Amino acid sequence: MRAVVTRVKSASVSIGGNVTGAIGEGFLILLGIAPGDTSAHCKKLAEKILGLRVFRDENDKMNRSLADVGGSVLVVSQFTLYGHGRRPSFTGAAAPDIAIPLYEQFLQECRDRGFAPQHGEFGADMLVTSENNGPVTLILDTDELM
Repeated sequence: MRAVVTRVKSASVSIGGNVTGAIGEGFLILLGIAPGDTSAHCKKLAEKILGLRVFRDENDKMNRSLADVGGSVLVVSQFTLYGHGRRPSFTGAAAPDIAIPLYEQFLQECRDRGFAPQHGEFGADMLVTSENNGPVTLILDTDELM
């Protein structure tokens, strides 16, 4: 699994002109799933992201977590994180029969850790907006975490 995590002041996702998810301060998580990903990858990635300490403390240091600031998460499926080539091929992304259950599990992992995720719709054409804070953007890959 691969995620691009951006610290935001606000973010939203719309489908067909209707907002389907919106948050204030927190993380916008673009989530890509590869064919070999498993439930263990979901758990590890959720644990890592939700435990990141990238919010400023009273000394202006990035030392506070999402929970410390009462932040939220917006999760958007993003198969293009596995694109490669000049005219990108997405063969590195999992097919929907693999990706959808893992995407749903990732959302559940967030819930289980106390963060009710806002989200888009898997496979939909979505408009994502964000007001980046910092900016702080991290790329996390379970190939490096496991």
